Amino acid sequence: MKSDNIIGTNIKSFRDRRGIRQEDLAQFLRVKREVVSYYETGARDVPIDNLNKIADLFGIDLATLLEEDIDIQKVDVAFAFRTSEFSAEDMKVISEFGKIVKNYIKINKLSQNEH
Repeated sequence: MKSDNIIGTNIKSFRDRRGIRQEDLAQFLRVKREVVSYYETGARDVPIDNLNKIADLFGIDLATLLEEDIDIQKVDVAFAFRTSEFSAEDMKVISEFGKIVKNYIKINKLSQNEH
């Protein structure tokens, strides 16, 4: 599968699992809803800034958006809750929390490797 299609399929999959509408993700990314649809179908490349924002929102590593194996994706999910009832500001806070969780996990792994 082409990487744009993999990324788009994964964005849609994580968005659906979290109960986030395309409109909500578009507002979070500050793009039109149609652009999110283009991302999900692979019709448009997703800019790296938006990929990072999406990964942070879903609490996953950026590499997980490139993963074709669904089982590996499931293991990589840091937290699973539905965000459809949250405001745009809530989604921003969730995204920031996702960054903190990912950084903590990375630091913890580095610390374990040093010992």
